[in-house]
Amino acid sequence: MSLLTKKPSFQGGIHPSDSKLTRDSGIQDIYPSGSLVIPLSQHIGAPAKPVVEEGDEVKLGQKIGESQGFVSSPIHASTSGEVIKIGKVHHPSGSEVEGVKIAPDGEDNPVDFQERNPDELSNDEILERIHGAGVVGMGGAAFPTHVKLSPPEEKNIDTLVINGAECEPYLTSDFRLMLEEPEKIIKGTQLIAEVLGVERVYLGIEDNKPEAAKEIRTHADGSIEVVELPTKYPQGWEKTLIQALTGREVPVDGLPLDIGVVVQNVATVTAIWDAVRFGVPLTERVVTATGTFKKPGNYRVRIGTQWKDLIDQLGGLTEGRTAKLIDGGPMMGDTQPDQSTPVVKSTSGLLALREETAVERDPSPCIRCGKCVDVCPANLLPTSIYKSVESGDIEQAKELNATACCECGSCTYVCPSEIPLVQWIVQGKSEIEEREE
Repeated sequence: MSLLTKKPSFQGGIHPSDSKLTRDSGIQDIYPSGSLVIPLSQHIGAPAKPVVEEGDEVKLGQKIGESQGFVSSPIHASTSGEVIKIGKVHHPSGSEVEGVKIAPDGEDNPVDFQERNPDELSNDEILERIHGAGVVGMGGAAFPTHVKLSPPEEKNIDTLVINGAECEPYLTSDFRLMLEEPEKIIKGTQLIAEVLGVERVYLGIEDNKPEAAKEIRTHADGSIEVVELPTKYPQGWEKTLIQALTGREVPVDGLPLDIGVVVQNVATVTAIWDAVRFGVPLTERVVTATGTFKKPGNYRVRIGTQWKDLIDQLGGLTEGRTAKLIDGGPMMGDTQPDQSTPVVKSTSGLLALREETAVERDPSPCIRCGKCVDVCPANLLPTSIYKSVESGDIEQAKELNATACCECGSCTYVCPSEIPLVQWIVQGKSEIEEREE
């Protein structure tokens, strides 16, 4: 039996309630209302350098931040208006970074986007248009896409994997993209498959989204092998997705390209097609606004839109206490201190949780049940790493491969002692990185 004639999966994982309340909500456009706060660091790598000054008038799509080096990405204005501030702004990750604040003029006047026929472009020209448009991984990692599509010559890339799993509870933005814009996903996928020169293209999608699988299959005409996977978290982590689709395992300290694979998210390939075919930079993205929003749904939102303005446009939050605001999903998202947080390129969702949903309890001692070990998709020993970090033995945490943790939170989810295992492991990873630097 072929690997792909059954529903392949991975070792470990959990089955939280998917809570996909907005799966039937079609994508709606939201235009800027208040000022836009656009961080110049929305990607892995060197932050962009501002190329505008306070008081400048800018247009939609105009470059306002220049990339610094190969592993970097430019930033563009998400509407037309006046630059009213250049300085420190809040990033959803919790850090303070340099950013540009724009007061929209209400006109949304764009720069002249340069359309091109991709068939007439060389691979280098395609990669330059992707880079120039500021396209980064939109599934969460925000790795500059032009870098990912430029593997070293010694790496034999033979497989392209498109991630349509969307395994995080609550989030449905990728699902709606697959239903509503399958042509862009397919054309973007075919384009980068040609650039990479791969032999196989898989699109992995969880089996709780049969409509999306059908839609992609219908439009793909056999050029992409759509594989339905068992609904299990974290199916969307690229290492588990690769293992499920190809049977290959990424080395502990390795990357997918080490085993001949490149992974891209469905939202990213959509942005790739817009950039290459139409010359449109990444200035907006589809996000899921859900939880206690009065008008939950899937919205195409401009990069830099602040939570408070989007909440106002969607009628506010429901009555009762909203205890937690999360950029992303409940498992891997970042809790936000207030409503001034902006939407960035990696924002897939805005989740407002009620107090009873967001409850946190005091941990009790580990009972050595082993549940965290059973569910870890990276085959780690979460409790051992936690104890090493808690005791300050960072070398031991390193020896236990703490840096291989994908921070999915499965260990914390199943822990009967309510120990925040993933938070301890993340702390250990940070201390390991600091020592190595």
